[in-house]
Amino acid sequence: MAKLSVDVITAERVVFSDSDIDVVVAPGVMGELGILPSHAPFMTALAPGELRLRKGSEETRMVVTGGFLEVHDNEVVILAEAAERAEEIDLARAEEARRRAEQRLASREAAFDLARVEAALRRSLVRLKVAESRRKRGGQGPTSR
Repeated sequence: MAKLSVDVITAERVVFSDSDIDVVVAPGVMGELGILPSHAPFMTALAPGELRLRKGSEETRMVVTGGFLEVHDNEVVILAEAAERAEEIDLARAEEARRRAEQRLASREAAFDLARVEAALRRSLVRLKVAESRRKRGGQGPTSR
């Protein structure tokens, strides 16, 4: 059976690379999208959210904060603005970012950019969700880099 070759790349590093992936579920700008082997070629922008990569019964979860996804000939390339694997997420830092963003939103000060604060809140909530799902599962997905 055909498999997907998946690369998740940021400007700083290759976050994930594996040529034996069964399913990719990504946060597209128009909603969540799923990619299986033999998918039609396409390219789309990504929204900040959770990226899931399934290999057999194992699932790797990570956070992406936007970017682009391209599918062509069973290859999926994700060029992310930023990406963190679930095991890399610093829970204390994500919780602090959530708290700060919520405080700024509650204060309604004129000195902050509402869109930036709301984006920071969304990023921190996604990080916390991905880290929490990893903690509940108690395991890790494929360890390819």
